[in-house]
Amino acid sequence: MNRALRLILFLVLVVGGGLVIGFLTMPGAWYAGLAKPSFNPPNWLFAPVWTVLYILIAIAGWRVWHADACGWPMRLWWGQLALNFIWSPVFFAAHQIGIALVIILLLLAAIFAFIATAWRLDRVAAWLFVPYAAWVAFASLLNASLFALN
Repeated sequence: MNRALRLILFLVLVVGGGLVIGFLTMPGAWYAGLAKPSFNPPNWLFAPVWTVLYILIAIAGWRVWHADACGWPMRLWWGQLALNFIWSPVFFAAHQIGIALVIILLLLAAIFAFIATAWRLDRVAAWLFVPYAAWVAFASLLNASLFALN
């Protein structure tokens, strides 16, 4: 399989998976009724931010896959993707803010571990995860605040 086709597959998996999960677990009345911190962004911001981040995540995974498909960076990439994809159903569908907080903190740790291990293998892939780390750090603070307020 050529590199371009692999990139398309990574994009379909990550962006498509993220969009499907986002569509299936859209914030509803439950989320609207939660007490929110003053720094809570408007709901419309999440979809474009996550779309861009999912593109970066897919490209990073594709790059690492080509460098070492079975190494630690790739294992961490799959782990962070699983944690990322499970957070929305736990938070928005199951309404488990505390469990979602644990998941997002594990996700943040997996992101930092990916950056650290990918750095030696592919610095571009590691840098592609920096905006993701920043957003998930912010989302962790938001999740913790929602937990404390509700």
